[in-house]
Amino acid sequence: MDMKFAFLNGVLEKEIYVEQLACYVKRGQENKVYRLKKTLYGLKQVPRTWYTCIDSYFVNRGFQICLYEYTLYIKFNSSGDVLIVCLYVDDLIFTSNNVKLFSEFREVMISHFEMTDLGLMSSFFCIEVCQMDCGIFIFQKKYAGDILKKFKMDTTKLIMTPIKEKLKLTKDGIGDFVDTTYFRRLVGSLKYLTSTRLDITFGVGLISRFMESPR
Repeated sequence: MDMKFAFLNGVLEKEIYVEQLACYVKRGQENKVYRLKKTLYGLKQVPRTWYTCIDSYFVNRGFQICLYEYTLYIKFNSSGDVLIVCLYVDDLIFTSNNVKLFSEFREVMISHFEMTDLGLMSSFFCIEVCQMDCGIFIFQKKYAGDILKKFKMDTTKLIMTPIKEKLKLTKDGIGDFVDTTYFRRLVGSLKYLTSTRLDITFGVGLISRFMESPR
């Protein structure tokens, strides 16, 4: 679901004033300014006030905040059914094992925050989602292809394992220094790919150690 005008829902904790718009200056009071009652796009306080607003809304309605991810909310009803909501700025992803609980949450959010229902999720942060009768599957085929093209490796030969078995890495004292920025971008891209490609986790973790250690 997508929130309409999310940043206009926050309530300001401090007094903030803005100049009158050029086309809407009140005659005889040209030297006066407006005091904002709610947040306005362009203010540096906007993201924080919006998060405070939506966070308070969820907590006051019985949601629990995940201890490891502060934008993940979980709610259980008396029957033990669960509703899980993930918040990213003005977007919501939610799921439940109870159809009624799912539908009620959807209707409440649409009416209270003026949200748009975007339907079943098909992709999120470069993670593709395939929802079928037999289950829900996630993959990063397009993202993996984009990485290969970005680092000019889309024509390289395919292998079954990301690293040579029983390989012991050693420091090359006479080798040329690599572009650290380029290397970090490559490792960072591969780290995100491990969200669905667990088979490369060890290899990516191995090269990450060299990125974090001093030269």
